[in-house]
Amino acid sequence: MPNVVSCLLQLGDKILLLRRSQAVGTYKGLWGGITGFIESGETPLKTAYKEILEETGIDAVQVQLKCSLEPISFTDSYRGKIYEWVVYPFVFMVESPQIIRIDWEHVDYEWVDPVDVDMYRTVPKLKEIIKKVFQ
Repeated sequence: MPNVVSCLLQLGDKILLLRRSQAVGTYKGLWGGITGFIESGETPLKTAYKEILEETGIDAVQVQLKCSLEPISFTDSYRGKIYEWVVYPFVFMVESPQIIRIDWEHVDYEWVDPVDVDMYRTVPKLKEIIKKVFQ
């Protein structure tokens, strides 16, 4: 069962959504947060900071942990394959506007109002996480 982090960055009243590229293994073209597999010996929080830097170019000193939610376990199918995920959600505050430098995992990004997330085709459970934190 893959353990992954899902991180949202918040700047004022907006959150960062990233559009997944065709080069990633799952959920190609869908919008999500900053995600990554938790490697052996890493805590979910350490993975979160590492993935934020890799996927946006924002260093740990430029964000502040706002909250973490209980892990979410679920089963999903994607392109004929069954996945059993455990997702560790985090929300981080960005203190000032940053230049986002997306890596190969994404093709686009947007700062959006959390109430507008229903207008996006998102990865599984992202809308649920956003609603728990922002509504």
